[in-house]
Amino acid sequence: MNFKILAAGLGIALTSFAINANAQKNITQGYATFPTTVRGTMPATGTIYFTADSASTIVNFGAGTFKMLTNAKHDYLAIVLDIPVAGKHKAGIATAAEIEQMQANVPTFTFTPTTETKVISGFNCKKVVAKGDNGKSYDVWITNDITVPATAYPVYYAGIGGYPVQFTSFQQGQEIIITITSVTEGPAPAGTFAIAKDIPSGPLSDLAN
Repeated sequence: MNFKILAAGLGIALTSFAINANAQKNITQGYATFPTTVRGTMPATGTIYFTADSASTIVNFGAGTFKMLTNAKHDYLAIVLDIPVAGKHKAGIATAAEIEQMQANVPTFTFTPTTETKVISGFNCKKVVAKGDNGKSYDVWITNDITVPATAYPVYYAGIGGYPVQFTSFQQGQEIIITITSVTEGPAPAGTFAIAKDIPSGPLSDLAN
């Protein structure tokens, strides 16, 4: 499994409560869940833990897990692998140059709200058309039932006017449709936003080896 695959993929029960569609709640820390796949076929479960300062995206799949750590300033990125069948138990931290290159590949959009509405995962959503610089457009369904920090969703949807519940995610040239199934308020388990001390760390590029 290489970094491109990892980037494309991109719990413990807490004393907390799920936010329903009518709460109009301001959530400053919590987590969102979504189904996804690894390599396009292997079912996986994704969880995005977030605070105002940090985000930790954890994907659990049959062979193991990986975690991607980022911050609100977008100047830090690390990936932690725990894939026993592949003999991988290590972390990679992106250099400033790697982060700059990734940011250069982030798509930019102009947003056009529509009058279309529907309920997705219990959230009242409205459609916004996101048009890229290349002329291609994407339907993004956002909700204003809740507000969350910008760390809780992709940076290229900043300024869209709400929390994206169903949207297209872009990683390493791949387009993946993500549907958030729940958003829960509460603190993350200890260690969620850090690399464990027993995990060897190195350059991000080493994860492909």
